[in-house]
Amino acid sequence: MQFNLADIFETVASAVPDRIALTYEDENLTYAQLDAEANRTAGLLAQAGITPGEHVALFLKNSIEHVTSILGLIKIRAVPINVNYRYTPAELEYIFTNSDSVAVVVELPEHQRLLASLLDSCPMVRTVLVVGETVDELRAAAEARAVSVIAFSGAHDLPPVAEFAPRTGDDLYVLYTGGTTGYPKGVMWRHDDFFRKPLSGGNPYGEKTRRDLAEVAAAAKEFPELSFLIAAPLMHGAALYSLFTFFTLGARVVLRRDFDPKQVVEAIEKDSVQVILIVGDGMGLPLVDEMERRKGEVDLSSLYSITSGGAIWSTSVRDRMLAVKPDLLLRDNFGASESGNDGAFTIDEAGNLRMPPSPNMVLVDERLNEIEPGSEEIGYIARIGNVPLGYYKDEEKTARTFPMRGDGTRLSVLGDMGRVEADGTIVFLGRGSQCINTGGEKVFAEEVEAALHAHPSIVDALVVPAPDQRMGQQVAAVIATYPDSPELTLAEVQEHCRKTLAGYKIPRSIVLVEEVKRTPAGKADYRWATSMASS
Repeated sequence: MQFNLADIFETVASAVPDRIALTYEDENLTYAQLDAEANRTAGLLAQAGITPGEHVALFLKNSIEHVTSILGLIKIRAVPINVNYRYTPAELEYIFTNSDSVAVVVELPEHQRLLASLLDSCPMVRTVLVVGETVDELRAAAEARAVSVIAFSGAHDLPPVAEFAPRTGDDLYVLYTGGTTGYPKGVMWRHDDFFRKPLSGGNPYGEKTRRDLAEVAAAAKEFPELSFLIAAPLMHGAALYSLFTFFTLGARVVLRRDFDPKQVVEAIEKDSVQVILIVGDGMGLPLVDEMERRKGEVDLSSLYSITSGGAIWSTSVRDRMLAVKPDLLLRDNFGASESGNDGAFTIDEAGNLRMPPSPNMVLVDERLNEIEPGSEEIGYIARIGNVPLGYYKDEEKTARTFPMRGDGTRLSVLGDMGRVEADGTIVFLGRGSQCINTGGEKVFAEEVEAALHAHPSIVDALVVPAPDQRMGQQVAAVIATYPDSPELTLAEVQEHCRKTLAGYKIPRSIVLVEEVKRTPAGKADYRWATSMASS
């Protein structure tokens, strides 16, 4: 059958109505309660004139209203658009207009004022739904443009039960990428493909995809009542994938307003958290710092696993986590907004990230020909199967990232580089766009960053190319150290890196900063790092 995300959530809510679905700060909602709130939100959106297929931008931090907006929109077959709340005004204008959003859901006063300043540049926006009080600037700007302003609280007066039109697996979910190397792009997923790939067919801990909604319901009833804490903001792809995955399992999702390592560690004991989702070292480093500080003070016994996705997660950070709690299962997911969940990395003795053989992942050359296993040739990691339809309103980038082979198979080729061993195992080398060419030698930024993160004084680091007259490019590192650490020198950094890296990969220059700039989800801001390294 063809799966729809709203149908799946409603099926699980009917199967386990009394189980806790969402814990936000100190408030708990059961599946029945969350489904009722989502129905009310869906009714409010429909009353506001949102129709099937229309796009609605969610300019929100983590909150209950953020979750019910996502669910309410897919219930009425509309499309949620995730918005990075730290975008500049130019980036926000771009995402509102590029996504063709007809409405915006907004909460914080500073976000409302930003939206007010952009309304004249967003002609398709006809409705703004405000969580909380509406600021004067937004009200005035909306009146000048004849844009409707609706209080989100109006949903509370609507019935908790609703009838919805039939949905299909062809309904779209558009997920905007982080845009760390350019303006974000809207990845178009069919609901059925979204279920089968990012959500692992409803069976992330098994092999067989659920065949129908009856199997989804039965599996949710049998799944233990586990708590999953999503540390990332819901505007990030990994967080959205996790939200839907855990809802499909009938599990308890724990959310915080913002990523605060102190609150995350405290939630392990308070909410009996079994699994934490982070985004690489950007969250892993401050989290393990807090775990080390609070060891013996906070009960970590319930914590079974820490999972990362969407960014580099270095061996040194993992080793520190295991030193705090040796029985932890650490899982490093490989995936992207454009590919979904591709499985988990393993790490060999040399520190290489390895993906086991999979029929849905191959290595191809620049002409999309598969590279023979056992070859030493470096190629592009390509995903096959339930991949997105392409980028919203961008045929050129769609053709480049989602090319079609001669046999009609669509691939997802994101620029991840690797090599394939004789048994089909793919060794991940890094993202080609972050590859530094120094005198003809290729250096992948992620490998050098992982080495830097193992230094006891370094709290965070990004690696970028810097101009070099003789070599073309040189390896440059932008580094933040712990406040109480002695001043770090280039010679010390180089000596440390020589323990694990070839000579040509060692940084030739460093820039020390108070804080390495990352997105709210912990992803690298390479544009900022390049400007710092070049200044």
